[in-house]
Amino acid sequence: MGVVLPWPFDRSYLQLALVAGVVVGAVAPLVGGFLVQRRMSLLGDGIGHVAFAGVAAGLLTGTWPVWTALVAAVLAALGIEWLRARGGTSGDLALAVFFYGGIAAGAVLASRAAAVGRPANVLPYLFGSILTVTVGDVVTVLVMGALTVAVILLIGRALLAIAVDEETARVAGLPVDALNALLAVLTAVTVVAAMRVVGLLLVAAMLVLPIATARPLVRSFRATLALAAAVGVASVVLGLAAARVWGLAPGGAIVLVAVTAFAVVTTVRRTQLPVGSHDH
Repeated sequence: MGVVLPWPFDRSYLQLALVAGVVVGAVAPLVGGFLVQRRMSLLGDGIGHVAFAGVAAGLLTGTWPVWTALVAAVLAALGIEWLRARGGTSGDLALAVFFYGGIAAGAVLASRAAAVGRPANVLPYLFGSILTVTVGDVVTVLVMGALTVAVILLIGRALLAIAVDEETARVAGLPVDALNALLAVLTAVTVVAAMRVVGLLLVAAMLVLPIATARPLVRSFRATLALAAAVGVASVVLGLAAARVWGLAPGGAIVLVAVTAFAVVTTVRRTQLPVGSHDH
């Protein structure tokens, strides 16, 4: 990349991984904050499983899996939102339908790809393969991240309004259905952007864990997003460093750092509460 960084990021492939990871680590919690506020923390997980079907479809057809995964993820996000809003189906049930359907479709398409003689190595997409990202992958992640941040900056207040109280937002004249659909699409884009960093099976962690870590420490929603983005970035940097030092799986190491941060904050906060306050 033409940039000199200290060890453990002195190799070019690690620098590419660092750029892609930092973008995802910063952007994913920005979207996750609205999902947690809406009590739909598992939306990213459901979309990720459908994106797996998109990856398998790309491997079967010889198409770049990122594009097919993005199409599948966006369609799934809109489908989940439609079922939740108009189909009389609860959010959890709508997620379950796409969750299991995506896994089943992915398994079938991957096996079909193998049967017709096309390589069908889905592990890098399921568990991440950040150390093999190319310049093209980094550019794709940067574009997706920039678009997501731009949308949040433009309509973040409206997204927060529907996340807090949909009915009040509707009475206030906000286009609630369109905003819900847009948030679902933003989640889909973030899931696909994070696919090569932590993998589709772990992507929900980057959406939710930094938010869960930041919420007890600050008061405002904006401060929560800012601190969560910092936690996400720190998780990526420390996770990649740990992977280099001890030869760990980078995606898993990144998520474990985020889990550790959440556990530490939760433990410290509980020990600071007055005796008897844990029940309130």
